[in-house]
Amino acid sequence: MLATETSPSAAVGRLVLDQARARNITLFVASVLAAYALQPAMPIRQMDFWLPTASLALAVIIWAATSPALAAHHRPDRATLTDAAIIGGIVLGVAALRFVEPLEGLITRTPPPAVPSVLVALAIVALLALAAGRILGSRPAWTTILVVGLTALLFALKFEPLTQALAATLRAAQGQAAAQASALDVRWLGFSYIFFRLTAALRERASGRLPDMSLREFVTYAVFAPALIAGPIDRPERFVKDLRASFAFNWPDATEGLRRIATGAFKKFVIADVLALFALNEANAAQVQGAGWTWLLVYAYALRIYFDFGGYTDIAVGIARIFGVRLPENFNRPYLKPNLTQFWNCWHMSLAQWFRAYYFNPLTRALRTRAWAMPAIVFLGQVTTMLLIGLWHGVTPNFAIWGLWHGLGLFIHNRWSDFAKARLVIPPERPRLQQAVNIAGALLTFHFVALGWVWFALPDVALSLSVFARLFGL
Repeated sequence: MLATETSPSAAVGRLVLDQARARNITLFVASVLAAYALQPAMPIRQMDFWLPTASLALAVIIWAATSPALAAHHRPDRATLTDAAIIGGIVLGVAALRFVEPLEGLITRTPPPAVPSVLVALAIVALLALAAGRILGSRPAWTTILVVGLTALLFALKFEPLTQALAATLRAAQGQAAAQASALDVRWLGFSYIFFRLTAALRERASGRLPDMSLREFVTYAVFAPALIAGPIDRPERFVKDLRASFAFNWPDATEGLRRIATGAFKKFVIADVLALFALNEANAAQVQGAGWTWLLVYAYALRIYFDFGGYTDIAVGIARIFGVRLPENFNRPYLKPNLTQFWNCWHMSLAQWFRAYYFNPLTRALRTRAWAMPAIVFLGQVTTMLLIGLWHGVTPNFAIWGLWHGLGLFIHNRWSDFAKARLVIPPERPRLQQAVNIAGALLTFHFVALGWVWFALPDVALSLSVFARLFGL
């Protein structure tokens, strides 16, 4: 019998394929475990287990509702069953840690619930996923039902009276004192960003643009560990493209990833944490006297929120880069931009792009078909988009005012830009004048944004107004 020889190129190809498979399984398992490990403890018993389980359940159910393959065959294939078994095994494994005293608290902060109750929950999730695949999978337009449901859940988590009522209900179910319920009792880690990813998948499925993703790919996308807490927000077609690309560990990507992690850690844990000592907050806003000190607090907050959020983004992008996933960037020197439109094109870019794709563009297209005047379309689109972005942070008057602040600012800049386009043209032979205009625009934009942070940083309108009065010596 002749021995078969393997060419070097075929061996390299198999090695790259094996590394890609190992990478994808690692990211899948690590992301599922991270949903539990990163969830903080809460006063309500076992919630640090049930909320991550709910994140995984939503991902599984929405995968079933958006999977063309499942809709076509009406039953999961072997690969799907394997992926589901891995998820179920991890969930049961986390629950079983309650029986291993040295490991209790290794993944969850408090003891998990009894295994039989977890088995019942997994069975319910499996039935809901099968129902979603049969009922919604072949009717993409019906996925709007799930979008409405996710939005209602997000609203309940962001609106303090509803969150407190939910906390009281959960406390009563656990045999705890419902009267002690607080909105802070329910802190569902990462749900704000999971909402964006799942809603994007539902809207892409409704429009026929969602790629056919396996359960493993979809769950990894929904709860991707590096981006679970604070983004960036990725779109399914871009993310799955990275997962399916060939992968081999390489030092250039690893080095760049480590550099981004180190840069992000310095921004977040050194610069932002130092600025937090004197940045604007409820306590010092009520105590500080004088316009100069008040401006210092506002400037410190503006820089702190940038370095804090930008630092976390660097860490997330760096970790993903090591594994061959290129998460979208979130910041591009936003405070140096000469106008508010460019600021929002460079601040939390993945959030702005999500709202542009799934809210602003569909709304303005619909208004154009009804022959609305263009200024009215721009006004309604920009103001309502920014209002929703504000309310996404929290359903409070201050967040609503912050959103309206930026929506009106964007509309005013849009109208000014149209007015000045043909009237205030700087000739090319005067570059210094253009540079001076850009610097002045950047200073004006920075101060508009910094003043807007007063609404964002403080809990109520009265305190915000008192800060504005002190800033301007009133």
